[in-house]
Order: sequence, then C-alpha cells, then structure tokens
Amino acid sequence: MRIGLLTEGGYPYAHGESHTWCDRLVRGLTGHDFEVYALHTDARQEARGPVELPGHVRLVRSAPLWGDFPAGHRRAAEQRRGRGPGRRERRRFAGHFGDLVAAFATLPPGAEQAVIGGVAAGGDAPDPPVTSKADRFATGLYGLAELAGEHGGLPALLRSEEAVRILEAVCHGPRALPAAHGAQVKDLLAVTTRLERALRPLSLDWYGDRRAAGLGGVDLCHATSAGAAALPGLLAGHFFGTPLLVTEYGVRLREHYLAGAASPLSAPVRALLAAFQGALAAEAYARAALITPGNTHARRWQERCGADRARLRTVYPGMDAGPFGAVADAAADDSKTLVWVGAVEPAKDLIALLHAFAGIRRTEPRATLRIIGGPGRDPQAPGYLAHCRTLAAQLFPDEAADARTVGESPVSFEEVGSPEVPTLQDAYAAGAVVVLSSVVEGFPRSLVEAMFCGRATVSTEVGAVCEVIGGTGLVVPPRNPRALAEACGALLADPDRRARLGAAARARALELFTVEQNVAAFRGIYLELISHAPARPAAGRARDARGLPQPFARPAESHVPGRWAVTGAAARAAAPAGRTPSWAVPDGERPAAAPVPAAGCGGGAAAARGMRQPVRRDDPATGQPRPTRGSGQW
Repeated sequence: MRIGLLTEGGYPYAHGESHTWCDRLVRGLTGHDFEVYALHTDARQEARGPVELPGHVRLVRSAPLWGDFPAGHRRAAEQRRGRGPGRRERRRFAGHFGDLVAAFATLPPGAEQAVIGGVAAGGDAPDPPVTSKADRFATGLYGLAELAGEHGGLPALLRSEEAVRILEAVCHGPRALPAAHGAQVKDLLAVTTRLERALRPLSLDWYGDRRAAGLGGVDLCHATSAGAAALPGLLAGHFFGTPLLVTEYGVRLREHYLAGAASPLSAPVRALLAAFQGALAAEAYARAALITPGNTHARRWQERCGADRARLRTVYPGMDAGPFGAVADAAADDSKTLVWVGAVEPAKDLIALLHAFAGIRRTEPRATLRIIGGPGRDPQAPGYLAHCRTLAAQLFPDEAADARTVGESPVSFEEVGSPEVPTLQDAYAAGAVVVLSSVVEGFPRSLVEAMFCGRATVSTEVGAVCEVIGGTGLVVPPRNPRALAEACGALLADPDRRARLGAAARARALELFTVEQNVAAFRGIYLELISHAPARPAAGRARDARGLPQPFARPAESHVPGRWAVTGAAARAAAPAGRTPSWAVPDGERPAAAPVPAAGCGGGAAAARGMRQPVRRDDPATGQPRPTRGSGQW
C-alpha cells in the first residue's frame, strides 16, 4: 500500500513532537511504502535537511510556506505555457477567489450585524446561490486548484491587485465580518500575501497521475493536521478519489488562535486569517474519511469546528516506554522532593507553583522543588524564566543548617543534560512527586513520562490532563496555589499512597500510551480505509468506448502464465484492438488438451460468463467423462 504522509513544519526536517510520532509511525509500519510530502515553515528546516529515513520511504518532496513561490515546483501546465495568465484565466480567478473570500470573510446568511463604526448596517445582500458558506468555500478552493492545474500562475494572481480589490469589496460589504470593516490597504496586502502562502499547495507539482510518482497514485493520504498539510490530501481526494485520514495531536486551528493572540498583526488581519483557517479546517474535517484526534480535548475542538462525530476516533500518541522502566522504583520512600519537568513559558504558570511551594514549606520544612527545563518556543519564555528565578530568590532566600555551612535555596532551576540531570529519566527519578501547574495544555507528555516512571502526580485540570491521569493522580483547579499546595503536601506525607498511585499510573500508561498501541491502531485504520474506499481504475485497465473502466473485462486466468481455454467473447474483450491473445480460442471450439482447471470451476455457467471452462476427456467405450489423472477434477 502506498501512503502519502502530509506534514507541515515537522517531519522529516524539524525535531519535536510532530517529528517524533511520524518517525515512529513510519518505522513501525514497514509493510507499507511511504511518500512524504513536507511543507516547511522556515529556512532553517530546509537547511538542516531530512533525517535518515528507512528504506520503505520511497519519496520525499518538500516545499516552503515562506518567501516567494519556488520556481522549481511549478506544475507542468505552467511550465508548458511559459507566459502569464490571460484574460480568460483572470476572469476564472476572479470568480473562484471571490467565492473563497466571501465564504470566510462574511457573516452567515441571516446573521444580524448590529452597528458598524456607529452606522447601522442595512440592506443585506441576497444570499449566495450556493447552499452554504462551506459549499461556497469548497467551490472557490477547488476552482482555484483546477485553474492552477490547467493554466498555472496562481501564486502571482493571489498577490495581484485584482485579488486585493476582491478582498476589499468583500470586507467593505454589508455582510463582512465586523473586525474586517476597518481593514486598510496595508492590511489587505498582508492578508493576500499570507493567503498565497497558505494556498501554495494548490500550485505544487506533487500530484502527477495514477501511473507516475505523486499523490495521484497513492492509496491513502495521511495528513498530520487540518491546516495547510491537509490541502494536498483534499486535492487528491477531489481529483483522484484518494481517501484522506487526518490526525491531530495538537489542533492546528487552536494553535493558530493562540499564535494570533500574541501576534503584532492588526485586528482585521488576525480576524480574516483566523476565519480562513477555520473554513479550511472545516473543509478538511468534512472531506476526511476518518479523523483521529489524540485526546478528548482535541476531539471537542474538532466537533466544534464541524467534524462529524461518527468519523472521529481517538488514537493516543505513542511514546517509548523503554527508557523509563529502569527508574520505576528509584525514589526513596522518605523523599520530600517535588519535580517539575517541561519547557518554561508563561502557559506553564510556574508563578503559581512557586507560591504553592511556599505554603508547602510551612508544613514540611524539608521539602525541595526542582524545576527542570529550559525556555520554551514562546517569545516571552526567556523573560518569564528570569522572572521566576527572581521570584524564587525572594520567596526562598538561601538557607544554612548552621553557622559553618553554605546556604542553599530549596528551589533549583536545572536543565536536562547538565551534570546534575544527565538524562530525562534522571529528572523523574529525582523526585517523589511530579507536578504540572499549567493553565493551558494539550496532551501532557511530561505526565505520561512520569507515569512510565511510576511516579505519583499532582496536576491542574486543563487540556487532556484528566483523560491521561484517570484515577492515578491528584487533580486541582488551575491558578489555585492553595489547592496545589494541599495536594502536594498530602502526597509528600504519605509514602504508601504515593506508591499505590505510582504503580497504577505506570500500568495505565503502558496500556494506553505506548508506541506499540499507536502503530497497531494505525495499521488497522489504514486497512479499514482502503477496504472501504471505492476501487479506482489502475493504469492499463480495460475501458469501454465511453472511457469507463471495465473491471471484469479480463478474466483472472489471463494473468497466469500458460495457454488457457477462454471463450471468444471474453478473449476479444480482454485483447488489445486488432489482436487475439494466445490464450484465447474461438467460440464453439475446444483444444484437444489444456491445463487442468482449478477446483470449483463449473461448465455451462462458466461458459455463459465468459470464464475458462474445464476440459473433459470422454471414455471411448462408454462415452462418459472420466477424471484427469492425478488431479481429482474433471
């Protein structure tokens, strides 16, 4: 089976969670051939190059979602033309782009738009001729894809003055999104530039046909998000009937919303781009044969964005449990150390953890806190880490046991790879209780790693925490240092309870969150989707006068070496025009000797269906048929 793996900003170029699960999936499913189509988001990913890939990855294609459109990725139609789009192509573009923009930049039909800029908006335009905004978005999207495939030049058109005018007309219309009414020319230029990059997969030379390498010939497209990575899969499904599988361990639309909140872009630009990403995600969810969220939290997001509940199936991300097994029972029973592991950034709310630890110290003076991790990808992460260090120094000044010893703080900031914490396993082995204090969280990988190590955990109730922990740890409300301090203090004071919770956590993690369960789930999903997908005509398959495939034109025996007796009608249907195959015999004739037919073949019924007929040898004395020697068949 040929699998087209569609990635964005990750595998096989970038490192991180997306790269890790894709790599484990590909290496685990050795029975399939993979073709990787990667969209990278910055120049550093392409400069590093792909990681070493296994032999059953037959093809790796990549394209940038930044900078200008790469000339080497232009589709064949544009290369043949050698000139820009003509008047007819521009008219087609205006219609399709107008449908696309009107679908995501306007309010739904019937929605009330109150006061815009102090002036009441009246005289709503008539409803569009299509049945819904989603249909109009699909009409525009696939229309642009057809234009790119037939004539090329779509990237230039998306950045043209005409595109800006179309967008301006929609944004200043009566149905426009309220936030888009104040859009200025610089905002419209910023939106069209980003739309060209987001729609760049429409113009790539990745598709080919069923007889050549490309997405036209794969059996299944597997997209790692419902964003730009799903666009090639949508086109393959629209033009070739290829089933699409969408897997999201971090919902791409949610990530876009969070990034937009901290973006320096203007409000109209953020609103229009968020609306486009929402419409694209809804189209991916609507067209996907199956959607596999990584947890219930992601599943709820997908349902709110229009995903059909019947096509949602949770598949937990697979993690390697092997390295953590050796530290399952490493902590001493009398340990009073709390451990926090992760990337330091504002969403992790270490401020609340430090205040909670101050309360713990009042009841347990021997308690210590180890914060293990460096700055995260958030631009504010370095400053946030410095602020946490300053707060810890104020709350917990260096303490000394007596007048002769050097004072030490009960709070330490460390990183994995330092002499004190050489490996990630050492980080979890260092403490009796693992703490998570986040206010925003997706799938908490650090909690799963702690569970593999058999550690009791205290977590805030955010994201998929409750789903991961089950009943094997304590959960408290976020932004509540008092509740966090009480839960941590209860576990530090009860070693037996810690041991019970740790053992239960390890058993749960080994059952649900290992690489083996993840690979086994996708192996079954691949086979299921292919078995339910409609058959597609392969290259060279016989067709009738109208060009429609004839699936039964060539009998199965024609693919087996040797001379086979087949009635003339079937032979003529299966043979090329003007030729008679060597295995065919005319109607009404039968060779003197022929290979023995397989078991279960009938006579008259087989002849009526144009199939190979069994050859009989009659007894000269009785005139009755006699069995062929050594076969047991007639």
